[in-house]
Amino acid sequence: MDATDPLRRTVLAVAALNLGYFGIEFAVATSIGSVALFADSVDFLEDASVNILIALALRWSPAQRAQLGKVLALILLAPALAGLWTAGEKFFTPSIPAPLPLTITGLGALIVNLGCALILARVRHHQGSLTKAAFLSARNDAFANIAIIAAGLVTASLWRAIWPDLIVGVGIAIMNADAAREVWEAAHEEHKAAQA
Repeated sequence: MDATDPLRRTVLAVAALNLGYFGIEFAVATSIGSVALFADSVDFLEDASVNILIALALRWSPAQRAQLGKVLALILLAPALAGLWTAGEKFFTPSIPAPLPLTITGLGALIVNLGCALILARVRHHQGSLTKAAFLSARNDAFANIAIIAAGLVTASLWRAIWPDLIVGVGIAIMNADAAREVWEAAHEEHKAAQA
């Protein structure tokens, strides 16, 4: 058995979980008009893509994997840009998302992301920037889901406005941009080491 087979199975399982919850979260985000859920749903799709690419690249050379690490860093920016775009649109068509679906969907996303982070924690130091990208995505998503749950609870009980959802949506975008920077830097170092 190839040494990369267990890692391949791990990232493909995580990709399947992410793809499945993307559909659920995107449907709820669209139906209640939530910026935070929209940004997070795009992030689930991005995570599925990242893990599929990792599975494909496991047998590549270190230089090729380092190049893919840079591509993954750019892919990590997609949810950040989508979230900022949706947040900008929210200013022109303000509507308060329903707090209960927001909270429940955020809780479901948290469960999925914690599961993915635990699965990936075992392999996060294998294959350098590739598995680092997958692990950081899952870890950051769990933090984002806690913020989504909080936004739902705040909207339901304290502040009936678009702002909790909007603030969390922008926060998710910033967190994804920072993860992209970390992965880019790790991939850059790997590329230099592979050329040396």
